[in-house]
Amino acid sequence: MVFVRTTPPRPVDVTAVFPELAPLARPAIRLHPRPGSPSAGESSVGGPLLWPAEEPWPHCEASHLHVDSGFRESPADVRLTRRMQVRWHGDHSGGGMTPEEAAVKERNAAMLAERLAAGPPPADCPVPMLPVAQLYLRDIPLLRPPGQADLLQVLWCPYDHDPDHKPSTALFWRSAAEVVDILATPPEPYEVNHDGYLPEPCALAPEAITEYPNSLDLSPQMLAMVEDWSRWQAAAADVDSSEHADCPRDFYDVHLADAPGWKVGGWPPWDRTDPNPRYCTVCDVRMVPLLTIASYEWDGGEGHSWAPCEEQAAANAANTVGSCCGQSPSQPTKVEVGSTDTMQIYVCPTSPEHPHTDLIQ
Repeated sequence: MVFVRTTPPRPVDVTAVFPELAPLARPAIRLHPRPGSPSAGESSVGGPLLWPAEEPWPHCEASHLHVDSGFRESPADVRLTRRMQVRWHGDHSGGGMTPEEAAVKERNAAMLAERLAAGPPPADCPVPMLPVAQLYLRDIPLLRPPGQADLLQVLWCPYDHDPDHKPSTALFWRSAAEVVDILATPPEPYEVNHDGYLPEPCALAPEAITEYPNSLDLSPQMLAMVEDWSRWQAAAADVDSSEHADCPRDFYDVHLADAPGWKVGGWPPWDRTDPNPRYCTVCDVRMVPLLTIASYEWDGGEGHSWAPCEEQAAANAANTVGSCCGQSPSQPTKVEVGSTDTMQIYVCPTSPEHPHTDLIQ
């Protein structure tokens, strides 16, 4: 870990205003993924995995409607397009490919055409999964691995799956010390459903924070308390009454509850639905959030108060999410799930080896 990202202090000490919320505090670790060249021996998003050479690479065995996917770009083409966008943004050339890029593009197109000439793979053809995240316990102490494991690896299939139209995910816990020979060239799918399912390799700068529940997770009594502007005034909270007196609940949710972005632990966001508890299919225990996979590290508008201190200038300069030729500072991983939503992966607190589940919010 060679860089640091620091969440700015919250505009209000929420437990000073509402001491009743203190027992609901949860630890979380913001991962702060940023583009880099992580190795298999490092925690990363979208980076190479410490995968044993003798262990089969995971494939998705579900049905895949390749013909109707509507997206005909290989992972290599997606990566090339991203490199070109970075170059165009850096030198303000406005477009055009270098001879080297043109050669790569032509080679990628020839490979894809050769594959398609024989017809797309059948719907039941297994598809190689893509690395999403690799987290070492030494970097992310909130992980609760089974047995002697000290490494979590998360992969997903780059196709939408019914009924929720999201990638299917796979989790692997392992002991890093037991991996002697590393798989040098993992297989890749010949195409991806859309480019938001191909994470950009990112190094991490983990930061421990404390979170509080989204207002939808509060009891009716606590919700009424948060919505009572007189409580904020009585605590002398430094909140602009002209902006927030009409809806202090929004201020709480945006600035004081759960953090946006990639994180481990903490509280889930509820943006698309009301709270939707997940229960273990083995022991029926209520599952807990393990990993949040985010389309954006912070939201536009007021939400950029969560942008790290080291990136506040960039966040303020980017007035609209997704600006600057696709080089939005709030989307370093290039991941996009749902309609710029987040995916939460849940695990059983009794046993991480029980089947996990996931949810788009």
